Parts: sequence; C-alpha cells; structure tokens
Amino acid sequence: MRIGIVCPYSWDVPGGVQFHVRDLAEYFIGLGHDVSVLAPADDDTPLPPYVVSAGRAVPVPYNGSVARLNFGFLSAARVRRWLHDGAFDVVHIHEPTSPSLGLLTCWAAQGPMVATFHTSNPRSRAMIAAYSILQAALEKISARIAVSEYARRTLVEHLGGDAVVIPNGVDVDFFAKAEPRPEWQGDTIGFIGRIDEPRKGLPVLMKALPKILAARPGTRLLVAGRGDEEAAVESLPAELRSRVEFLGMVSDEDKARFLRSLDLYVAPNTGGESFGIILVEALSAGAPVLASDLDAFAQVLDQGAAGELFANEDADALAEAAVRLLADPERRAELSERGSVHVRRFDWSTVGADILSVYETVTAGAAAVAAVERPGLRARFGLARD
Repeated sequence: MRIGIVCPYSWDVPGGVQFHVRDLAEYFIGLGHDVSVLAPADDDTPLPPYVVSAGRAVPVPYNGSVARLNFGFLSAARVRRWLHDGAFDVVHIHEPTSPSLGLLTCWAAQGPMVATFHTSNPRSRAMIAAYSILQAALEKISARIAVSEYARRTLVEHLGGDAVVIPNGVDVDFFAKAEPRPEWQGDTIGFIGRIDEPRKGLPVLMKALPKILAARPGTRLLVAGRGDEEAAVESLPAELRSRVEFLGMVSDEDKARFLRSLDLYVAPNTGGESFGIILVEALSAGAPVLASDLDAFAQVLDQGAAGELFANEDADALAEAAVRLLADPERRAELSERGSVHVRRFDWSTVGADILSVYETVTAGAAAVAAVERPGLRARFGLARD
C-alpha cells in the first residue's frame, strides 16, 4: 500500500505528534508498505529518507503551547506536488483542524483520507469560530481516529461526527530492553518535557521539591528537555538547587536509558493533554509513575492501577505521594510490574494493526462500502457519508 502521512508540526522540534508520526511511518515501512511523510522542517534539518519537507515553520500559540506550523500559498503548492508525486492509496492527516499542512491537504487531496485528532480542548473558541471553514474540508475525510476519549470528545463537541479511539503507540521493547545508566540511578526522580511550557508542570514539581528533600535529602531530580534552566530553579532555595540536574535534550536511546534508571517518574502536567505518550514510555521502561490526575493521564494509567495519581496542581499532594513511594520499594516494584503488563496494549503491534485496519476499510472499494453500511460500523469509524 502507498501511504501518505501528514505531520502538522515542525519535524525538528520534538513533540508527541511528531514521535507518533515517525514511529507509525517506520512501523508500516517495516511491514513493507511504501510510506512518505510530509512535514514542516528547517532547511538544514537532516531528515529520514521517507520525510519530505514542506518548508520552514513559524511559531504559533496553540492549545496552551507554541506549535511550529506551516501554512500559505507556497506550502499549498508543495502539498499538491507531494500528493501528485505520491499517488497514494490512502492519505493520513494528523491534526487536520490546525492551521497547517493537514488542513491544506484536506482541501487538495482526493480519494481515501484518514484523519487523527490529537487535541483535547473542551473550550476551544478558535475551533468553534472556524467551524464553517473547517466543515467543508472535514467532510472529505473518509474515517476519523482520536488518540483518546478526550480527543474524541473535543471533536464531537466542536465539529460533530465521531471517531474510533486508537491510542498513540510505542515500541515497548525498545524501552524495556534499554540499559540503565549508573550515574542516573540511586534516589532519582525524573521529568521529561519542555522546561519553559507551564502546562508541562515543572513549576509544580519545583514547588514540591523542598518537602521531598526535607524528608529524603539524598534525592535528586533529573530534568530532560529544552528551556531556561536558571529560570526553572529560581523558586528553589539556593542550597537546594544542586539537587536538580539538567540533562538538556536527550536522544531516543538516552531517553529510554533515563527512564530505565529512575526510582520514580513524575508527570506534573497541568492540562491540555489528550493522551500522555511519556507515561506510556515510562511504563514501557518499567519506571514507577506518579502523575497529575488529568482525565487523559488517569485513562493511560488504568485509573491509578498502573501508576499513582495526585491532585492536579497540588504541590503538597505531589510531595506527599513522592515521599511515600520513594520510601516504599515494594510499592514501586508493584507499580512497575503492573505498568509493564498494562502498557502492552499500546505497543505498535496492536496500535499499528488497528490503524491499518482503518486504512483497509476506506480503500477496499465497493465491497467495503457495502460492508460499512452494516449498522454501527460506519458510526464506529466516524466514516463520512457517500
């Protein structure tokens, strides 16, 4: 099958959607499919052979973050050229409602189109305002996927229609088989995320850290991600700042080794999350997880069975839970074991097969069109009407 995948966000800036698109493409390539990914990218960014650059992106505030998007006449021309050259059996668009390549592709493409919705935003004024513009493009989509129930709910409430829920995927064994690094072991708490983005929750963790260190003075906080390191620790008393170590951006291999090395992974995110791929990666690595009780995080963590939850934005609750877990190796081992079993449902062997079944449904021709008219099946996949 010839598969075209559209990534809305700049390829050279790490993010959950980019990782999902990359891993999905490589999973299908491994199965023998012909895959091309269209994504924004700076001119000097080294790209995998399956990625086609749509040109440089620009930063745009989006859903509590800053997304690097690509839009305009030049981008539209590159989209049309990519579609023409690819002659795809199916085009898979990620985040088709963002002002980027996905929307341009919806306007330009013909034939089977699948869209994945990643965003969870129950009060998106921008999406409501843009409804009339988006609707014509979205009507061309053959099937809709949401990465979580909360992303599906955002879609239903703002744009109508429905979607099948297929979560983000992860290569579980890649993380499970990584070798820990000794210098990252021993009373370590870990955090991965953009330091300068408040919704990733590092300020909440920093607020909790003095109470954690008061109870367990040998603990270290290891932070991986880009941002202003000095600003991140300015709220801490000077004598505690040495207990925080910044690792900067880490490679995929080092991220896996990082997560394998920790005593506790903390996800203090405060909102705007539709899934939580970092939780899945941490579970895959066997790290005990402590996360804010966002709805999406609770779903990933099996409502607290695969990882513990604390009240969102409550630094005292975070500190109390962290101290308790750090003092209880048996509980951490129990969480690690439960998480390692639970996370298998997110492995690409399952997620990729589910996505491929959607592709096959929308490309199978007249026989499949007749089949999806069976009661309930068209609604399950969010399929467009003929």
